[in-house]
Amino acid sequence: MHDIWNPWHGCFKKSEGCQNCYMYYLDKQRGSLGSKIYKVRNNFDYPLHKNKDGSYKIKSGETLRVCMTSDFFLEEADKWRRDAWDIIRKRSDVIFRFITKRPERIAECLPPDWGDGWENCFLHVTCENQVRADERVPILLSLPFKHKGVICAPFIGEVSLLPYLKTGKIEEVIVGGENYDGARVCNYDWVKKLYDECVSENIRFCFMETGNVFLKDGKRYHLKNKRIQSVMAYKSGLQFEGRESEFKLSLPKGDLFGNNNLYQKKFGKNCEECGGRLICNGCSGCNKCGNM
Repeated sequence: MHDIWNPWHGCFKKSEGCQNCYMYYLDKQRGSLGSKIYKVRNNFDYPLHKNKDGSYKIKSGETLRVCMTSDFFLEEADKWRRDAWDIIRKRSDVIFRFITKRPERIAECLPPDWGDGWENCFLHVTCENQVRADERVPILLSLPFKHKGVICAPFIGEVSLLPYLKTGKIEEVIVGGENYDGARVCNYDWVKKLYDECVSENIRFCFMETGNVFLKDGKRYHLKNKRIQSVMAYKSGLQFEGRESEFKLSLPKGDLFGNNNLYQKKFGKNCEECGGRLICNGCSGCNKCGNM
């Protein structure tokens, strides 16, 4: 995936949403342990990788999802995070999307020159149910980040975010069901409720996938194919663009105009009915989606 940066791998389960963690499942399939935490040495500096002509492989304006097989604010990663911040600082022209279940650790993990936040950093907390929403979103709102979002995935319990959305500090809400062994149900009514709340506050809402088990109008659907999950999420009509996020990005120091062209998203045929299109970095042309 061209839009994922995993500087380290592995994590410890934190809350109910971690019960059937996809990373643990996939690591088990490979004969590994999801709780084994290590620095991914050949990928650690991925945002700084360059082409033969000296231009960055990750173009200006692209979005990178950070630590999709770990948590950027994991305590065990404290020894690597300073170097990771240095990379993010250097790539001031790239948007870094953080997703965490550990917002209580963030304030002590920020670099000394953070100020009121870096323009290229977008922080999301995960809220799998109302208990975690009420625990994590207030911390999110208190943190010095210029861009903030909420992810309800795996969405395993009804959630209302309206009081938090009314603060005007949240730019997007993303929803997705649970996958793999032991997947718990995702209820259409929960998704619709959050969608309505976001529409009322003009906040971007993305229903990216139904998960393996989806309940709608009293009928339970079992959808193991992730592409079908994404298409069904799209066809639900629960997608809302909301107000656009504005990122005031700047070119890296020493980079020359014209050497790193501004990234333009491209979408293929399989993207037309994709539930995640609203938050996608665009098609990489890998053709993997045709086999999903």
